[in-house]
Order: sequence, then structure tokens, then C-alpha cells
Amino acid sequence: MPQPADLLQGTLDMLILKAVANEPQHGWAIAQRIQQVSDNVLQIGQGSLYPALHRLEYKGWIRAQWGSSENNRKARFYSLTAAGRRQLNAELENWSRLSGAVNLVLQEI
Repeated sequence: MPQPADLLQGTLDMLILKAVANEPQHGWAIAQRIQQVSDNVLQIGQGSLYPALHRLEYKGWIRAQWGSSENNRKARFYSLTAAGRRQLNAELENWSRLSGAVNLVLQEI
């Protein structure tokens, strides 16, 4: 089985914002969704996920509300704010530009 990929600094924020863009999710569900969609390549540990969620909430890009998870446990559900949506769009543009530049270099070297 391949090793999980290390994330570039700032990439985790973009992935979290994208994960909660369509519907509120609790932390564990965010990590599971990212892992599932990436075919188990990206695995986000609690030691990275929860500090990132708190940082994004502090910046006003996500908001948290208490609710019940699928297994009826109390959990904080995170959703995107208007400022978070603007930040996500900016991050996606930057990612597109960065990944395109890296692909250009890889094709030439």
C-alpha cells in the first residue's frame, strides 16, 4: 500500500473549505471525506485537522454549531461562511496556477 502524501502548507485549509462547501460536516466526517475522495492517498490526522478547523474558524472562513452525528453523538458541525467561500475561490485559483506551473516544469525537465 502506498504511503500517505504529505500536504503542502496551506493545502489542508483549501481541502477543508472544499469539504464543507456543500453541507456542514463534523471533523471526523471531513477527514473521512478527504481520504475517501483521494482514494486513501490523503489521510488527515486529528493533530492536523482540529488545529486547522480552529484556525479557519478564527479567521471567519467557517462557523461551527453543535449537533448530533450519524451515531447520535454530540459533535461540532462546520460550515462555510461567505468569507470562506471567497477564500476557497481564491485558493482554487492559486492551486490551479501552481499546479499548472509545476506541470510545465515537469514536462520540460
